Amino acid sequence: MNAPLAADTSPIRLDRLDDGLLRITLVDAKRRNALSMRMICALAEAVAAAATDAAVRVVIVAAEGPAFCAGHDLKELTAARASEDRGRAFFEETMGNCAALMTAIVRCPKPVIAEIAGVATAAGCQLVASCDLAIAAEGASFATPGVHIGLFCSTPMVALSRNVSRKHAMEMLLTGASIGAADAARMGLVNRVVPADRLTAETEAMARVIASKSPLTLKIGKEAFYAQAEIGLDAAYAHAARVMVENMLARDAEEGIAAFIEKRPPVWEGR
Repeated sequence: MNAPLAADTSPIRLDRLDDGLLRITLVDAKRRNALSMRMICALAEAVAAAATDAAVRVVIVAAEGPAFCAGHDLKELTAARASEDRGRAFFEETMGNCAALMTAIVRCPKPVIAEIAGVATAAGCQLVASCDLAIAAEGASFATPGVHIGLFCSTPMVALSRNVSRKHAMEMLLTGASIGAADAARMGLVNRVVPADRLTAETEAMARVIASKSPLTLKIGKEAFYAQAEIGLDAAYAHAARVMVENMLARDAEEGIAAFIEKRPPVWEGR
């Protein structure tokens, strides 16, 4: 049973699903779910709350309307040019808050899955790339089209280049061309592509598989994955080995191994 948590005036809706799933839905369809300052702040607040909520095992980020997320709100950014500094302070605040949101998704101890129906462009594509996993409907499309309007997608580039190969990332960034869901999966931007009428069911099925695992193990694993990805090979192995030892000493690992040997379901305690 879904339980709405956010006020009707919010640009997002929060629904608690069974098995510890939290669905965050962007509902500002009239603005194509653009990452306005209001949207960025709402998402950041929701992610921060989910990070510390023991009842949440997995987070799903979805959207209503034809656009998953159309990137930054260009009308809002243009309006800021009327200020004495030609918008510099607002631009800096917007980019800083957006970067903090994307980093918070990566640092969130709960796995975050993007569910994409429609278009994900510019910072919207960045949002997809920042999530741990992504499932797209067959009709979804992705682009970093800033070059078309004289604004290179520099911040979306950070997340994009950590998901796909350099040449694929540069092709998207330099041409601004839109790619379909199948190409996004081939390039590694999304995990899988499913029929539109199966999108929610497939996303929640994956989320429930993940949610059935030890929450402590998921937290340890996600943190270790991103930490090792940013360092050299020797340092990565050293870090992973330290994490593995600490993980082995956790109660959930002891229980999980015992359950496997005894051929019974494990009972996770989250410690």
